[in-house]
Amino acid sequence: MRRIDLGWIRVFVEVVRAGSLSEAARRLNLTQPAVSYQIRRAEAEFGTALLRREHRGVQPTEAGQALFAILSPGVEQVDGLAARLRRRSAPAPLRLHTDYAFSGLWLIPRIHRFRDAHPGTELQIIASQQTDPGRLQAGDIAVLFGNRDRFGPEATLLIEERVVPVCAPHFAEGRTAGTFDSTRLIHLDSPEPAPWFDWRRYLAATGRQADLAKDQGNLRFNTYSLVIDAAVAGQGVALGWGGLVDQLLARGLLRRFGEERVAAGNGYFMIRRDPDEQATRPLRDWLVAESTATPR
Repeated sequence: MRRIDLGWIRVFVEVVRAGSLSEAARRLNLTQPAVSYQIRRAEAEFGTALLRREHRGVQPTEAGQALFAILSPGVEQVDGLAARLRRRSAPAPLRLHTDYAFSGLWLIPRIHRFRDAHPGTELQIIASQQTDPGRLQAGDIAVLFGNRDRFGPEATLLIEERVVPVCAPHFAEGRTAGTFDSTRLIHLDSPEPAPWFDWRRYLAATGRQADLAKDQGNLRFNTYSLVIDAAVAGQGVALGWGGLVDQLLARGLLRRFGEERVAAGNGYFMIRRDPDEQATRPLRDWLVAESTATPR
């Protein structure tokens, strides 16, 4: 028995689905003459007309409808198998776990540079205030706030905790930097004692703890991004974390309003499930390089 040449199958199925030679050509990214040629080949193989040309397109003949019923499920199954195999062979996405402040203020303004350098890498950002380093999976990296005692010797310090009061330039007008007894303060709500520099610790470190007792109509937020949004909007003075507000200071959206203080051993650390995992190396190297770069 003579074997049928099957090279025209996808074109035939797409023409019947579209009901039009020109629409099938568009979907297949072919010219209409190329589609017509493949249909003529199919009809020559079977020795009968498979399509009926009408004024507004084409319809399958009885033979064409029978052939379509056989071929269409097979084409769908082949496409499904190809998609599954591609997903199986594709590299797993890199996942970066971090908190809302780091992702919004540090990562988002810079992430395009990683995408430009690694255009084929799929990256998933997972922002949460509660990330357990012990539950990281293959392809996971976490950038978390804390101290070396918590994360261990293999964690990499990206940004040391250093804070400085910041406010909008227009809010600073007519006020003396470093004095807070009549200045509205913007607080970040936190557990007690706070694991980071809060206003209580900062004012104690600068000898101005009495200023905290003053009632200036202070503001409180439960996420750091909102704290900084309020400061940029001129709602008061916030504690700016080094690394997170550097670009805002460089662009003139914020101004320093006091002395800087450093909490040695505290900051944002990069944690990996496997320190030698090669798949995560491009992201790890990029995070280290960006953390030491001058704000742009």
